[in-house]
Order: sequence, then structure tokens, then C-alpha cells
Amino acid sequence: MDIYYRKQRWKLYLFLFAAIIGIGSLLYTNQLVKLLAHEEKKKVELWAEATRQLADLSDITESYVPQRDIGFPLQVAEYNTTIPVIIADQDDNILYHRNLDSLRMLNPEYGKRKLAKMKSEIEPIEIDFGDGLVQYVYYRNSTLLAKLTYYPYIQLGVILLFILVAYLAFSASRRDEQNQVWVGLSKETAHQLGTPTSSLIGWVEILKEKHPDKKLISELEKDAGRLEEITERFSKIGSKPVLKNLNILEVLKESVEYLESRTSDQVIFKFEADNHDYLVPINQALFQWVVENVCKNSIDAMEGSGTMKISVSDHLKQVFIDLEDTGKGIPKNRHKTIFKPGYTTKRRGWGLGLSLAKRIVEIYHKGKIFVLQSEAGKGTVIRIILQKADQ
Repeated sequence: MDIYYRKQRWKLYLFLFAAIIGIGSLLYTNQLVKLLAHEEKKKVELWAEATRQLADLSDITESYVPQRDIGFPLQVAEYNTTIPVIIADQDDNILYHRNLDSLRMLNPEYGKRKLAKMKSEIEPIEIDFGDGLVQYVYYRNSTLLAKLTYYPYIQLGVILLFILVAYLAFSASRRDEQNQVWVGLSKETAHQLGTPTSSLIGWVEILKEKHPDKKLISELEKDAGRLEEITERFSKIGSKPVLKNLNILEVLKESVEYLESRTSDQVIFKFEADNHDYLVPINQALFQWVVENVCKNSIDAMEGSGTMKISVSDHLKQVFIDLEDTGKGIPKNRHKTIFKPGYTTKRRGWGLGLSLAKRIVEIYHKGKIFVLQSEAGKGTVIRIILQKADQ
């Protein structure tokens, strides 16, 4: 059970690590954006001042031009090739624009929209020409700065996507590895059980001939047959089982009878179903193994005393089988974990029973098995959903 606590802890650490990287990148890039925005504002202010100086120079007569150096303001005015700007008067009439689509700016409506957008984004720079003549320079961030603004969010998304893909790939690889281990373990268990089981069956036949106690021999024969069935079950794990259309009620009743004969009298079994036959494509040996595993876990949860109820209900093309106990219940955060390999609350448990049950139901029978509801001190309901046979 500790392995799943550690797994959740590592998931949390991985998420926190990704969050720290993303937030750090976001803060650093935002700082860069602010610095660049400040630099762009200074450039626009410088450009506005150069524009004002050029406007002043245009009012001077040609005789005075040689006395004034227009090279520097002209160079500054021409230097801006990236920042979109609009110069407008006090009545929002567009007087000049730069780094905007010239053809589209011929449309007055388009120009008004651009001007309104710039107004809403950044406070304009005022150019005072004196004598009450004032113009305003409106601008917005350059394309480079706009891209840089979105960069940290894109980077964070890429980091999260990489972690997600890496986690899914790791989980798939680990799941395949686990499947190979369970298949190998099942095959080896079947092989190890095969020889002594065959020998026991032989000894039962000898006892039949030498001892007249039919009741004793009958019980031994049943247990030897049971061992043979268990061996068959393990041998089928990892290979595609043969499914037959069987009446699920008869299969469940047989499982209940077997469990009743080998369980304490303090455990009361109840079976609830109508008289309608439900034909379901199943492998009887494997499905009965599922029922027995779930019931045995429920009996352990009840500590050998309580009620075990198996109910069957019809739902269109599906059959719902509810296995309800009056045990100690399962915490909500463990509803999915109990079906994972190695999870157990028993000191000597291997945590394979419910994991194999899930594999048999969902992989071999294309059904579902899950904790429907559970309440501490009152019990648990595990639901199995199977598809009906085609009529």
C-alpha cells in the first residue's frame, strides 16, 4: 500500500516542479516585457521629439536652414521601423501614421478603430508646438514585444505537455511491464499447481477403491476438482479466453453456493434477482474467480461476520451485478487504488485478487468493475457491468 502513497507524492512533486518552472519563467519574461515596453516608450518619446523638431524646422526660411542641423532628428524619425504609431490632433483627426497598413489606413473607419484601440492600451505622448497647438502620439507595442508577452504562457503549456506525455509514456510502459509480470506469474503458478493437482486426483481415485466412506471421498474429490479449476484459471491469464453465452444467474448461484459451504455461518448470503434469464458472453471459470475474489475481500472487511448480498438488475443491453457487504467500508480516495496490483490492507496479502478481477472483467469481458458506494462502518457496494449477449 505504501507504494501508492509514494507514487502520489512523486506526482505532487512533479507537478510542483513544473509549476515552479512555469511561474519562474512567467515572472522573468514579464519582467523582460516591462523593461522592453519601457524602452519602447522612450523610443516613441524620442521619435515624438524628433517629429516636433522637424516640424519646427519646416517653419524656418531656407536662409536659416544651414544654421540648423536636421540630420539627427531626421535620423531618429526614420529609425522607427517596428513600433506602430499614429499622430492625431485634439479632435482625433489622424495627421500621420507609421508602421501600419497604408492601404487599409486610407479607410477612415479602419483608422478610427486603430486609434481607439491604441487609446485603450497605452497613454499617448503629447507634442506641444506652442501657441496652443498640441498633437498626440498614440502607439502600441511592437510585434516582437506582443509575441514576447505570450511567450511564457506558450512555454508553460509546452512544459506541461511534455510532462504529460512523459508521464503517459512512463505509465504505459510500466503497465505493459506489470502485465508481463502478471501473465508470467499466472503461467508459472498454473504450471506449478498442475503436477500436484493431477497427483491428488489420482490419489482420490485410489481412495475410492479402498475406502467406502463416500462422503469423505466426495469432499476430497470436490477439493481436488477445485484445485484443477484454479490451475485452469491461472493458465488462462494472458491468453484470450473463450466466451460462451451463459445464464449469469446460474453462474452466480453456483459461486454463492461454493462460498457458503466454505464460509463461517456468521456470514449471511443473500441473492436477489428476478426470474428472468440474462444471457451474457462470459468465461465461467474466470468470472466465478472474480465473484469469489470480491466476496472474499468483502468477508475479510466484515471480519467474518455480516451480510453479503448479490443482486442482479436489467439495464437495456447491460446487466448490473452489485456485490454489497456490511464491512468497514473503503475511504473515497482509495476507491480506484484497491484495484491496483500490490494494494492490500492485510499483513499477509499480496494485493492481486482485485487487480486480477479488474483485468478479467474489463479486458477479457469488456465490462466494468468499480466501487459504486462505500460508507465507513456501514459497508461497500462493488458494481460489475457486463454486456448482454446479442439476441
